Amino acid sequence: MEARGQHTYSEISAQADALKAAWEQLEKQRNWVETYLLDPSYDEIIFIGSGSSYYQALSMASTYRAWLGRRASAYPSSELFLFLKQTAPAAYRYLVVGVSRSGESTEVVLALEAVKALPNVTVAGISRYEDSRLAQLAECLISPLGKEKSTVMTKSFSSMTFMMQAAIAEAAGEPEWKQELEFTRDADAAVVRVADEAVGAMFKSGAKAYNKFIYLGMGTLYGTALEACLKIKEMSNVWTEAYGTLEFRHGPKSIVEPGTLVCVLLSEQARSYELKVAEEMKAYGADVLLLTAKAGADTAFADYVIELGGENISDEARAVLYMPALQYLGYYKALQQNCDPDSPRNLTQVVTI
Repeated sequence: MEARGQHTYSEISAQADALKAAWEQLEKQRNWVETYLLDPSYDEIIFIGSGSSYYQALSMASTYRAWLGRRASAYPSSELFLFLKQTAPAAYRYLVVGVSRSGESTEVVLALEAVKALPNVTVAGISRYEDSRLAQLAECLISPLGKEKSTVMTKSFSSMTFMMQAAIAEAAGEPEWKQELEFTRDADAAVVRVADEAVGAMFKSGAKAYNKFIYLGMGTLYGTALEACLKIKEMSNVWTEAYGTLEFRHGPKSIVEPGTLVCVLLSEQARSYELKVAEEMKAYGADVLLLTAKAGADTAFADYVIELGGENISDEARAVLYMPALQYLGYYKALQQNCDPDSPRNLTQVVTI
């Protein structure tokens, strides 16, 4: 490991411990699940966040819909307080969950302040800091080991997403979902090691210097793909985009050419369709990286394949296992670009207005 990015590298590598701590903390905050997620009076849950926290919100809402079979949506925080009628029509009753690592993001705070007094809205949150402005506005789940020195969210993203998924599993009352998340919690340390080795090898001396990165994912993994796109953009200042996997074929694929790395977050639910897209991008001259539960004959065409395990669990429960490789992609590309992942250009840990 180089001196540049030492905090980022350490924090990516420590996320398995952060998942375990989040799991243990949730046991202490089970009343949060009972008070909020088990309240049947809400017509819809709205998860809000800004930047990485919005991408977490997308994955949280998708998991909630899949495991509880109830309505949930996700919006950027600013949409809620600047476009309230468009996001939360007054005819319905909502639980609004603010997502923020620092708990100090201006947009999250403004959004909760804008709706907290409304008769049809209840607010809650998830954060790293129990003494933050967010935690003062709303009762929050707290990820104990989510604190980071680096500007870029890594282990906090994984641990907060995992903690909310665990809360949703608890609310669903289905042992299956909790068992799947226990697998994820216990498998994460090995996945981190495999991801570090595999992605590091991709960027070893003399490796290809990709000038364009495309991340593709569907379902709960769409939010993960957006976060992956942001990680490499923040750390390495390289242009990258993210799309729903099949949506990428409808116009955006025109940007694919040699020098492009297309990374597909392969689900099991839509595996055969997503692999067809990946093969098509390979035919256009891109190199293809597949992140998958299990490699097979159907993935042999790819330039790189990283196995995550968990082929027998849901895509939702496996979601955070994609994160180590995606975060290391940003880290190692930054080093190749002579950038410091710990000090991204134009960025701060907390965004205020």
